[in-house]
Amino acid sequence: MGHRKDRSIRRRLKAFAFGLGLYGAVAMQGAMAADPMVALPNFTSIVKAYGPAVVNISSTSTRLVHNQLPVNPLPPNNPFYPFFQHFFSAPNGAPSHKEKIESLGSGFIISRNGYIVTAAHVVRGATHIVVGLSNHHVYKARLVGLSVRYDTALLKIEAHDLPIVPLGDSDKLEAGQWLLAVGAPFGFYNTVTQGVVSAINRPLSDDEYIPFIQSDVPINPGNSGGPLFNMRGQVVGINDQIYTSNGGYMGLSFSIPINTAMRVVQALEKHQQIKFGWLGVDVQGVSSEMARAMRLKEPVGALIAGLVRKGPAAHAGLKRGDVIITYDNKPVYSVGQLPPLVGNTEPGAVVPIGIMRDGRPMTLRVEVGTLPNSLHQNTSTTESIPRLDMEVGPLTPEALSDMDIHHGVVVLTVSRGPAEAAGIMPGMIIQEMASQAVTSPAQFAHLVASLPVRTPVPVLIRHGDQSIYIVITLQ
Repeated sequence: MGHRKDRSIRRRLKAFAFGLGLYGAVAMQGAMAADPMVALPNFTSIVKAYGPAVVNISSTSTRLVHNQLPVNPLPPNNPFYPFFQHFFSAPNGAPSHKEKIESLGSGFIISRNGYIVTAAHVVRGATHIVVGLSNHHVYKARLVGLSVRYDTALLKIEAHDLPIVPLGDSDKLEAGQWLLAVGAPFGFYNTVTQGVVSAINRPLSDDEYIPFIQSDVPINPGNSGGPLFNMRGQVVGINDQIYTSNGGYMGLSFSIPINTAMRVVQALEKHQQIKFGWLGVDVQGVSSEMARAMRLKEPVGALIAGLVRKGPAAHAGLKRGDVIITYDNKPVYSVGQLPPLVGNTEPGAVVPIGIMRDGRPMTLRVEVGTLPNSLHQNTSTTESIPRLDMEVGPLTPEALSDMDIHHGVVVLTVSRGPAEAAGIMPGMIIQEMASQAVTSPAQFAHLVASLPVRTPVPVLIRHGDQSIYIVITLQ
């Protein structure tokens, strides 16, 4: 009996010990769960402290709408085309009318006396701008100035002792850091959304001079122009645009770095011209096949396909076929990285440019020039072309001389439409359309408005140092 009792006691002790071990393991797991590697953020203090400095912006503009006439169903080469054309045209063409456009956006106050920063596309072309504060006070705003190329605008309201936001350093952002956006998506004022930095220095084809911050912060129409905060409550970006197939947020948001935007803001506040760095080169990407042909170890860099005669790059000795792999000691992995680096360089600065020429590395020092006025977006002389979903600007005599052409307009922006479908991109020069010379933005707008629909039209464009014909079918 004594031995049986001893064995029973030992079994109970083992079971108790096992229970203690199991409890300890569970307790340890609970302790580990209570102490995560990364703590989730709480944005409450940021919203309370700086939410009042975020404003809602409503703007009103007008545009001229060209009414469509019935279309002749016969092609122009049909012998009966002239007869039927009589029934499908009017002596003075289709009448036009003005249409009022209202848009919503966001912005943020940077000075207690009423200076406000927003995105340029929120207020561009507006005849009436109204700013609403979180305390429900409403002010009429004056547009101090804007930069289309940097999509940044500066407004002014007559007010004092306003709440302001602190500005951070966007150069210190890293992928994975938490971000907070405040704005008015779809008109829902004071909406707060959060996410993380997905990538930095992200180039986009339509805004090649902006090194965008890419994030997964939910951004929707109405958020444009609003602030992007870091975890210290500092503004590090201006919410600008999204990539989407349906018009709504799909996880890809892009913001203008505050360091880039404030360079523009400071110039606008002082009524100074905004100057951009310029090399005078046409560059393209390097494919794997091109890399092998040019004796490169990897398909990286920006391949020089053309140079502006007497431009900064040509003067420094760069040649067609050179591959730029570093700019000012910064690596250039892809062609899209180069324009923001150059554009944000102060004109007159001398920077080292690392290239590969005939498979050999070289470094040349280039004095960065000033982007010619022909490629600046001058809001007083630009024209919006609704039928092409694009915007064009004028060319100066100096630019015409540099490119050895006599007339044309420069493409400033292109949206989804006939022009984009035909391959037209910002920076290209349109010289002729429908066999007629293009001499100014206004003349080009009038020409496009007069062309028939669903009829292929030849267009002569210049890209770099080459002129080619493409075909556009207008809707």
